[in-house]
Order: sequence, then structure tokens, then C-alpha cells
Amino acid sequence: MEPAPPGGSGPAEPGPRLRGLRGADPAASASLLSRAPAEAALQLRAPAVAAVLPAGGSGERMGVRTPKQFCPVLERPLISHTLQALERVCWIKDIVVAVTSENMEAMKGIIQRYQHKRISLVEAGVTRHRSIFSGLRALEGQPDSQLSKPDVVIIHDAVRPFVEEDVLLKVVTAAKEHGAAGAIRPLVSTVISPSADGCLDHSLERAEHRASEMPQAFLFDVIYEAYQQCSDYDLDFGTECLHLALKYCHVKAKLVEGSPDLWKVTYKRDLYAAESIIKERISQQICIVMDTKEDEEHVGHHLEEMLKNELNHVKITSGALSHTGRDLQQIILEQCYNFVCVNVMTSELEETQKLLDVLKESNLSILYPVVVISVHFLDYKSVPFGQKMENLMQIREFAKEVKKRNILLCGLIIYYPQDEQNLQDSLRQGATIIATLIKERNSGLVGQLLVA
Repeated sequence: MEPAPPGGSGPAEPGPRLRGLRGADPAASASLLSRAPAEAALQLRAPAVAAVLPAGGSGERMGVRTPKQFCPVLERPLISHTLQALERVCWIKDIVVAVTSENMEAMKGIIQRYQHKRISLVEAGVTRHRSIFSGLRALEGQPDSQLSKPDVVIIHDAVRPFVEEDVLLKVVTAAKEHGAAGAIRPLVSTVISPSADGCLDHSLERAEHRASEMPQAFLFDVIYEAYQQCSDYDLDFGTECLHLALKYCHVKAKLVEGSPDLWKVTYKRDLYAAESIIKERISQQICIVMDTKEDEEHVGHHLEEMLKNELNHVKITSGALSHTGRDLQQIILEQCYNFVCVNVMTSELEETQKLLDVLKESNLSILYPVVVISVHFLDYKSVPFGQKMENLMQIREFAKEVKKRNILLCGLIIYYPQDEQNLQDSLRQGATIIATLIKERNSGLVGQLLVA
């Protein structure tokens, strides 16, 4: 087993937390002391949990040279998105990834570049089951190992990036009680059995069967014993871990209803679907950056109100580029990936430059591309057109530089002042442009100046 390079903290997101687990935040465990004795005792009995991620597949069904777990989704390898989903769960103490020897260095690079944590690498086997077995052996708790044996182990797929903590919690809780548990989903298509001559032999009643999905969870001793007893045939041709627990340890798995997001990236079109889902998720919050010392008639506030009206499904917040930058820092901590920097009556980019400096320092763009839209309200009567455009064309140079840091910068011009009706039309058009730039995250528009 090879320890992965040390990484920084991944993003934390709200959700249920299983406190008191080994490998969890010490502050979380310490908080148990202030709770009711019965609740604290219950939480302290929570199992130690680890995860095994087989990632040695070749991706033959996808029809591309790169194994699908390493295919880019929003310019980041798919497996990195899956690791991020598991890292959000503070009570998973170790994550063991099984990769082929030829991809070992690439996997180390992914861990280091995207600052993944709690990751250990082992060499994958020639089949899925052999890769899982390799991961389980790393968790067995040998004296020379840096990993300790968990009570419960989660087995998940490297190409299922949308697993949520509540599903993981359900399968772990069920496995603790029943010895094994797995997520299931209703069948979408009817399953049929063909005869030897290629004709229909029989079909299964769809309502009576379910599709087995991931994640699955097991008492470690149960699944490790099953793999130790497993025949070569099952190791080479089997695909279902729950079946091994039943066949070799006589443990009947508890089946847990999973969410629709548990689907597996299998074909090339699934990569586009995964990217679309991620874009939608990171487009649900927009931060408007402007000088809060201005009064309520500040035209930037009119743009903020228009965005709230036109994008009522999106959380709109505002922050200031103050000396301390506390408002903006808090918004960054909340994982906002979309910023609108308002510049009123100026063609300078000073405020936008300050925002870009803050974003670069924060490293927010390591995991996802950050969209920054520099909005300029310009009086075309008082500012000569040539001078105005000369100043704003600097945005192209800024955009080229910050694109290297995964920040997508573009500009938006709104003429001001205007009569009330024309201003409302321009603001509405500006809100539409902002929404489109944020949702699409099209790197081809980086450095472009758009006019509302």
C-alpha cells in the first residue's frame, strides 16, 4: 500500500453528521461532553468507518482511451469528484483507492493537485472483486500498516460522484445491525432472458425486482471473511459484493432505497450529464460585490433586485471589498463559485482586480471553475467611447492570467443613466446574461465584453 501525498481540507457542505467517530474532527467529538449523557453515550458507540473505492477499470464501454474514472468533468478527473463526495463525510476515517500500477502516479498527482485528504492507494487487481479484496487487505490492520481495521467498510464506485451523506449513513447504520447493506433502485427497464436461439425465453416481473446500486456497507469482518473464502471463479467473474456476503458468510443484506443520483457514469454521454448536474449545483448562489457605503439608490442595488426577481431559484448574496474583507471571506467559506463585481460610473477595473486577488488567495477555484462577471455602468455621454473601450479591454489580459487559476472572467457593460423603462430593460437583459454565463461556464467567453 502506498500512502497518498498529504492534502488540504476539502470543501465541507451542510448535511447530517455522524459524530464521535474515529477519524472525525476532534472538535466534534469534544462537543459530546456538553450533550445529554444518553445522547453522548450513543454517539460514542458509533462505529469506525472506512471506504474502499475500486478504480482499476479500463472503461471499455465508454469507447475512449482514457479510463472513465480519469475522464475530465469540468476539467477535473471524474474520480476526484467522487473522492470529494466521500471526503465531505467527516466520519469516514480512511478512503482506500485501488488503481492499476500504470495509473498510480497519475492518481497521486490528482490527490496532490486537488488537495484530497484521508486517501491511501493500493494496487488494483485484474477484476473488480480482486481490486476490492486488495483494498480490504490494506484495512486489515497489519502492524506495519498506517491504517487501522474499521468496524464497518463502505464499498463504492469511483464513477458514481453524486453519492450523498444521508445514503451513506443509511447503509452504514443498516450494515451495523444486519452485517451487510446496499442501496437499491427500481428497475427502469424490464429484464428478459433470451433462449439459445436468440428468442425470448421469459421475462421478470419488474415490480418484484430491484437494481443493485452503490454504495454498499458491511461489517468489516463479514466481508473480509467472504473475500478470503471466495472462489477464483467468483473473484474473476462476480460483480455483486452483497452476494459474496450471502454465499460465503450466510449474511442477508438489508436493502436500502437509494436516491436517483446514484447512477453510474458508464457511457460517454454520461460524462456530459454529470457535468450538467455539477454546473447546476454550483450555480445556485451568486455573490454581488460592491461598495456597501452607497445608499439604497445605488444602481448596483437595482441590479441585485433584478437578479433576485429574475432568478428566484438562486440564492443572491452581497459582500463588500472592505479593508478586512470579512463579508467576502464568509461567502467564500460558504463555497460560492459565482461573483458579480459592480463598477459604477467607471471604466476602471480596480474593484474587479481586488476581487480577483482575494479569490486567488482563497484557492476557491481548485475544485470548480469560479465565474467572475465584471459589470460596468457607464455614462456614454461623459466618457469618450475610445477611452472607455481602451480601459475595458484590459479585461482580456486579466482574464488570460486568472484562467490559469480556473477563474473565468468576462465583462458586462450597462449604459447609465437611462430613463426608468430603458434602465429596467437593460438590467433585465443584464440579469439574463449573468445567469447564462454562470450556468454555462463557457471558457470560450473568457475575456469577452458583453453589452446589455
